[in-house]
Amino acid sequence: MQAKTTLLLSLIVFFNILFFLPPLTNTSSSNITAIFAFGDSIFDPGNNNVLSTIVRANHLPYGKDFPGHVPTGRFCNGQLTTDILASKLGIKQVLQAYLDPMVSNKDLLTGVSFASGGSGLDELTAKENNVLTMENQLNYFEQALKRMQKVVGQKEVKYIVEKSLFMIAAGTNDVCDNFYTLPTRRYLSLSGYHDFLLNSLEDFVNDLYEMGARKIVVAGLPPVGCLPVQVTINSFLPSFHMFQRVCKLQQNLDSQNYNNKLQALISRLQATYSGSKLIYMDVYNPLLDMINNPSAYGYDRIHEGCCGTGSVEMGPLCNKFDPTCVNPSKYIFWDAVHPTQTTNEHLVHNFQQTLLRQLVD
Repeated sequence: MQAKTTLLLSLIVFFNILFFLPPLTNTSSSNITAIFAFGDSIFDPGNNNVLSTIVRANHLPYGKDFPGHVPTGRFCNGQLTTDILASKLGIKQVLQAYLDPMVSNKDLLTGVSFASGGSGLDELTAKENNVLTMENQLNYFEQALKRMQKVVGQKEVKYIVEKSLFMIAAGTNDVCDNFYTLPTRRYLSLSGYHDFLLNSLEDFVNDLYEMGARKIVVAGLPPVGCLPVQVTINSFLPSFHMFQRVCKLQQNLDSQNYNNKLQALISRLQATYSGSKLIYMDVYNPLLDMINNPSAYGYDRIHEGCCGTGSVEMGPLCNKFDPTCVNPSKYIFWDAVHPTQTTNEHLVHNFQQTLLRQLVD
């Protein structure tokens, strides 16, 4: 009788252990020790807060749904994709900004973001907005490595970097600002400008690889023609009826052409880099699916942001004087460019379902 009771208790303990085991997406299964992010406002958690630029989000209503309802500098009502992914992988609750004075050397061991809102692969884009260039971001990463070595030593830092996930998102500001809106780079064809951007990206990825990065994810362009600010601009063009809010098809096709070239570049680099994993992150199709099938995701507003009129407000134009929607989760976009936290959650879910297994050792 006692033996049967002991066996029963053992089985109960065993199945309880199985039940409470962490999900397969945590650090132990993905073997990702840290996340380091680079690029523009999509990944910027507040680096611009300490820069002399108007491209900032450290004011309300930004952050209204962030823990503590604090405007941290994230261009969102809540968390960015990098925050959500870091949490789901069991690395940390949020991915801090490198330039945040509260970030310690120890914090760097699990990753930070060097991204800067308003930046781009074209150095001119960042300089026009007085924000961090991609080269600046790389220099800060080099500085971070030295700070990390003070905590755990060079050998351990090398191991951490090799196991870390490096994420890059840039290019949208370049095509929207320096090609579509301003004539800055119009001496190039659009295809030529895409090549120019991808050459810059290739140099950046090469530098990351030389610095030890082995797991690199590069996000493609979103459907640029569906960004609320682009919809607004294009609604006044002669080919459209006044105030008609629809996606600009040609700009979406342009984004697809860029993404096709980007995927070819990543395939070529993957074949070149020994022991590395370079992955293209598709943002275009998941986001377009949300726009084309909003009810499937619980959305009812697709062509305007939650902040203000949702047509042009972003950065300094989205401020405490602007009314915001009652329920941001019903909106794909928070302001005229940036996704809501709910949209970011959908994007991370797609990343986990389609790409995460490729990064597992």
